Amino acid sequence: MAIRSGERADVTTDLGARLASEAAGTGLLVGIGTGAIVATAGVGVDRFALLALAWFLAVSIPVVAFAGVSGAHLNPVVSLALAGDRRLPLREVPPHVAAQLLGALGGSAAVELLLGSGSHLGATIPAAIPLAEIFGAEFGGTFALVGCVLALVRVGPGRWRWRLLWPGMVVAVSTFAIGPLTGSSLNPARTLAPALLSGTYTDLWVYLLASPLAALAAVAVVRRIERSGPVRGAATGLRGSVEGRDGLDPP
Repeated sequence: MAIRSGERADVTTDLGARLASEAAGTGLLVGIGTGAIVATAGVGVDRFALLALAWFLAVSIPVVAFAGVSGAHLNPVVSLALAGDRRLPLREVPPHVAAQLLGALGGSAAVELLLGSGSHLGATIPAAIPLAEIFGAEFGGTFALVGCVLALVRVGPGRWRWRLLWPGMVVAVSTFAIGPLTGSSLNPARTLAPALLSGTYTDLWVYLLASPLAALAAVAVVRRIERSGPVRGAATGLRGSVEGRDGLDPP
């Protein structure tokens, strides 16, 4: 869930390879995360602690695996935010989103094949609370996730790439905190795939509206902060840091 390069345009890796990486990574994310939802149906009060761990792994595994290829956006609103942050050409957002959606559908299809269609394939179904609260929870969770990604691309992954775990940590906390209320989507591809395959469309528009708006708000806030104060070195991206091409990480 981070940009793959510190450059203003992605030119060092073939677009086809990056899109394949996005499809595979998003498929892993959705397969692991929603598969855990289906597998833990009926577990009881401890379910969301288990799901928080599952979603941490669902995000962290493909991020670590694919960060050096595509940056592992794995989420349409992350690609949108990186375009807004001038780190991904706007023309590349549609193919990235298409690849992520295809990967997510593949992940959901694998869950259905291996685990069955229980729990609506892990679809995000809001609790019986006002939609304004659902919107606010998803907006806040997505804002935190995108803010984390934008911070990560500025400071690099750290020694031993440990900062690549940041997005997974945010998603895990969100799963535990708002999962019982919203299903904790933060990702239109993650929500759309099980919804389409299970025919579950309950208040789908809330998720598809809250996350993009939160992503754009996070970009605006981060760039405003960046303009108003000193920045730690030049903004560099994840792939360059992973390959050791920047000097931002402390010894």
